[in-house]
Amino acid sequence: MFQRLFGRERHANRAITEALYAQIVAAARQTVFYSDWNVPDTPLGRFEMLALHMFLFQHRLRGEGGAATEIAQVLIDEFFLDVDHSLRELGISDVGVPKRMKKLAKMFYGRTAAYDDALRDDDRAALSTALARNVRPDAGEWIEAPLLASYVSAASRQLAAQSTESIAAGTVAFPVAGAV
Repeated sequence: MFQRLFGRERHANRAITEALYAQIVAAARQTVFYSDWNVPDTPLGRFEMLALHMFLFQHRLRGEGGAATEIAQVLIDEFFLDVDHSLRELGISDVGVPKRMKKLAKMFYGRTAAYDDALRDDDRAALSTALARNVRPDAGEWIEAPLLASYVSAASRQLAAQSTESIAAGTVAFPVAGAV
Protein backbone atom coordinates (compact mmCIF):
# COMPACT_ATOMS: atom_id res chain seq x y z
CA MET A 1 0.00 0.00 0.00
CA PHE A 2 2.75 2.47 0.92
CA GLN A 3 4.53 1.72 -2.32
CA ARG A 4 1.39 2.59 -4.27
CA LEU A 5 1.03 5.89 -2.43
CA PHE A 6 4.67 6.84 -2.82
CA GLY A 7 4.63 5.64 -6.42
CA ARG A 8 1.75 7.98 -7.21
CA GLU A 9 3.51 10.87 -5.51
CA ARG A 10 6.68 10.21 -7.47
CA HIS A 11 4.64 10.00 -10.70
CA ALA A 12 2.88 13.29 -9.89
CA ASN A 13 6.21 14.98 -9.16
CA ARG A 14 7.62 13.67 -12.45
CA ALA A 15 4.61 15.06 -14.31
CA ILE A 16 5.15 18.47 -12.69
CA THR A 17 8.86 18.39 -13.52
CA GLU A 18 8.16 17.47 -17.13
CA ALA A 19 5.49 20.17 -17.45
CA LEU A 20 7.77 22.87 -16.05
CA TYR A 21 10.73 21.81 -18.15
CA ALA A 22 8.58 21.72 -21.30
CA GLN A 23 7.40 25.29 -20.60
CA ILE A 24 10.99 26.47 -20.06
CA VAL A 25 12.11 24.81 -23.30
CA ALA A 26 9.16 26.29 -25.20
CA ALA A 27 10.06 29.77 -23.95
CA ALA A 28 13.69 29.26 -25.01
CA ARG A 29 12.62 28.14 -28.49
CA GLN A 30 10.53 31.18 -29.36
CA THR A 31 11.24 31.83 -33.02
CA VAL A 32 11.74 35.57 -32.61
CA PHE A 33 15.03 34.91 -30.81
CA TYR A 34 16.47 33.16 -33.84
CA SER A 35 14.66 34.84 -36.72
CA ASP A 36 14.49 38.48 -35.60
CA TRP A 37 17.07 38.87 -32.83
CA ASN A 38 19.85 36.92 -34.55
CA VAL A 39 20.52 34.37 -31.83
CA PRO A 40 22.45 31.66 -33.68
CA ASP A 41 20.17 28.73 -34.50
CA THR A 42 22.93 26.28 -33.63
CA PRO A 43 23.38 23.82 -30.78
CA LEU A 44 25.37 26.43 -28.86
CA GLY A 45 22.83 29.19 -29.57
CA ARG A 46 20.00 26.95 -28.41
CA PHE A 47 22.04 26.06 -25.30
CA GLU A 48 22.43 29.78 -24.56
CA MET A 49 18.69 30.40 -24.77
CA LEU A 50 17.80 27.35 -22.71
CA ALA A 51 20.46 28.28 -20.13
CA LEU A 52 19.05 31.83 -20.00
CA HIS A 53 15.52 30.59 -19.36
CA MET A 54 16.74 28.05 -16.83
CA PHE A 55 18.56 30.88 -15.09
CA LEU A 56 15.34 32.94 -15.01
CA PHE A 57 13.46 30.00 -13.50
CA GLN A 58 16.17 29.38 -10.90
CA HIS A 59 16.37 33.11 -10.15
CA ARG A 60 12.64 33.16 -9.45
CA LEU A 61 12.77 30.27 -6.98
CA ARG A 62 15.94 31.35 -5.19
CA GLY A 63 15.38 31.79 -1.48
CA GLU A 64 11.91 30.25 -1.49
CA GLY A 65 12.77 27.13 0.53
CA GLY A 66 10.69 23.99 0.93
CA ALA A 67 9.18 22.48 -2.20
CA ALA A 68 10.46 25.35 -4.34
CA THR A 69 14.05 24.44 -3.49
CA GLU A 70 13.40 20.83 -4.43
CA ILE A 71 11.75 21.85 -7.70
CA ALA A 72 14.64 24.15 -8.56
CA GLN A 73 17.15 21.35 -7.96
CA VAL A 74 15.16 18.77 -9.92
CA LEU A 75 14.83 21.18 -12.85
CA ILE A 76 18.54 22.02 -12.92
CA ASP A 77 19.28 18.29 -12.86
CA GLU A 78 16.84 17.81 -15.74
CA PHE A 79 18.52 20.63 -17.65
CA PHE A 80 21.97 19.04 -17.35
CA LEU A 81 20.59 15.60 -18.26
CA ASP A 82 19.09 17.17 -21.37
CA VAL A 83 22.41 18.82 -22.24
CA ASP A 84 24.20 15.49 -21.74
CA HIS A 85 21.67 13.76 -23.99
CA SER A 86 22.05 16.46 -26.64
CA LEU A 87 25.83 16.10 -26.65
CA ARG A 88 25.47 12.37 -27.19
CA GLU A 89 22.99 12.98 -30.03
CA LEU A 90 25.53 15.30 -31.64
CA GLY A 91 27.94 12.38 -31.73
CA ILE A 92 30.23 13.34 -28.87
CA SER A 93 31.89 10.15 -27.61
CA ASP A 94 31.29 8.73 -24.14
CA VAL A 95 34.85 9.76 -23.29
CA GLY A 96 34.31 13.35 -24.47
CA VAL A 97 30.92 13.99 -22.84
CA PRO A 98 32.16 14.53 -19.25
CA LYS A 99 34.76 17.05 -20.41
CA ARG A 100 32.16 18.98 -22.44
CA MET A 101 29.63 18.79 -19.59
CA LYS A 102 32.16 20.29 -17.21
CA LYS A 103 32.81 23.12 -19.66
CA LEU A 104 29.08 23.74 -20.25
CA ALA A 105 28.33 23.68 -16.52
CA LYS A 106 31.10 26.24 -15.94
CA MET A 107 29.64 28.36 -18.75
CA PHE A 108 26.14 28.12 -17.25
CA TYR A 109 27.17 29.14 -13.75
CA GLY A 110 29.39 31.95 -15.04
CA ARG A 111 26.51 33.35 -17.06
CA THR A 112 24.08 33.10 -14.17
CA ALA A 113 26.40 35.16 -11.99
CA ALA A 114 26.63 37.93 -14.61
CA TYR A 115 22.88 37.90 -15.31
CA ASP A 116 22.06 37.82 -11.61
CA ASP A 117 24.27 40.82 -10.86
CA ALA A 118 22.72 42.83 -13.71
CA LEU A 119 19.15 41.99 -12.65
CA ARG A 120 19.89 42.70 -8.99
CA ASP A 121 21.30 46.13 -9.90
CA ASP A 122 18.55 46.71 -12.50
CA ASP A 123 21.37 47.50 -14.92
CA ARG A 124 19.98 46.96 -18.41
CA ALA A 125 23.27 48.00 -20.05
CA ALA A 126 25.26 45.43 -18.06
CA LEU A 127 22.66 42.78 -18.86
CA SER A 128 22.83 43.66 -22.55
CA THR A 129 26.63 43.48 -22.48
CA ALA A 130 26.62 40.10 -20.70
CA LEU A 131 24.07 38.70 -23.15
CA ALA A 132 26.05 39.93 -26.14
CA ARG A 133 29.28 38.49 -24.73
CA ASN A 134 27.65 35.09 -24.12
CA VAL A 135 25.10 34.66 -26.89
CA ARG A 136 27.00 36.33 -29.76
CA PRO A 137 30.70 36.32 -28.85
CA ASP A 138 31.54 36.28 -32.57
CA ALA A 139 29.61 39.46 -33.35
CA GLY A 140 31.47 42.70 -32.78
CA GLU A 141 28.35 44.61 -31.87
CA TRP A 142 25.10 42.71 -31.51
CA ILE A 143 22.43 45.34 -32.00
CA GLU A 144 19.65 43.02 -30.84
CA ALA A 145 21.21 42.53 -27.38
CA PRO A 146 19.14 45.37 -25.82
CA LEU A 147 15.97 43.67 -27.12
CA LEU A 148 16.95 40.43 -25.41
CA ALA A 149 17.90 42.35 -22.26
CA SER A 150 14.44 43.96 -22.20
CA TYR A 151 12.88 40.53 -22.61
CA VAL A 152 14.97 39.12 -19.74
CA SER A 153 13.98 42.01 -17.46
CA ALA A 154 10.31 41.58 -18.35
CA ALA A 155 10.54 37.82 -17.86
CA SER A 156 12.11 38.30 -14.44
CA ARG A 157 9.31 40.65 -13.40
CA GLN A 158 6.62 38.34 -14.80
CA LEU A 159 8.08 35.30 -13.05
CA ALA A 160 8.34 37.25 -9.77
CA ALA A 161 4.60 37.96 -9.99
CA GLN A 162 3.75 34.26 -10.30
CA SER A 163 2.87 32.46 -7.12
CA THR A 164 5.18 29.77 -5.85
CA GLU A 165 2.13 27.55 -5.46
CA SER A 166 1.27 27.72 -9.17
CA ILE A 167 4.89 27.00 -10.11
CA ALA A 168 4.97 24.06 -7.68
CA ALA A 169 1.79 22.81 -9.35
CA GLY A 170 3.55 22.79 -12.73
CA THR A 171 2.77 26.14 -14.35
CA VAL A 172 5.33 28.77 -15.25
CA ALA A 173 4.68 31.49 -17.80
CA PHE A 174 7.28 33.50 -19.69
CA PRO A 175 6.43 36.57 -21.76
CA VAL A 176 6.13 36.42 -25.52
CA ALA A 177 9.42 37.62 -26.97
CA GLY A 178 9.00 40.74 -29.06
CA ALA A 179 5.79 41.72 -27.28
CA VAL A 180 7.52 43.30 -24.28
